[in-house]
Amino acid sequence: MFSKEESKQLREQFWTSFGKSFPRKWILYNTGLKGLSLKFHFDTKTALVALDLEDDLEKRIGYWEKLLALKSILTSEYVPNAKFEEIYFLQNGKEISRIYVEFSKKVSIHNKSSWQVTMEFLNDSMLKFESFYTEYKDVIKA
Repeated sequence: MFSKEESKQLREQFWTSFGKSFPRKWILYNTGLKGLSLKFHFDTKTALVALDLEDDLEKRIGYWEKLLALKSILTSEYVPNAKFEEIYFLQNGKEISRIYVEFSKKVSIHNKSSWQVTMEFLNDSMLKFESFYTEYKDVIKA
């Protein structure tokens, strides 16, 4: 079991190491569309890459409908195992819509032996999400 401080240090080490292993300027929050962001997540139970919709409900529904129209392209050409959840609750209870891909192996940010394979998953998955987003941004924005 790790103390809060030890856990914090491990998280910082992981993300610093990830940045050094895969140096790249990611889109993440700089999508140009309010309420739409690309995110990395890695904790003690799971790793995932997500496209999150967090804006007001009306705008969220608009983006969601456009993304659903692009679902077959996303899943056939970019991220075959993407999960679509129109209603997704974050740990803090906030409701969002999320399209994501989860790492299927048991990984933990507290287990350094799982870091390299997790970094590769995060990098590869985000590259695919970014490629899709860059290609279809204008369709989503319209």
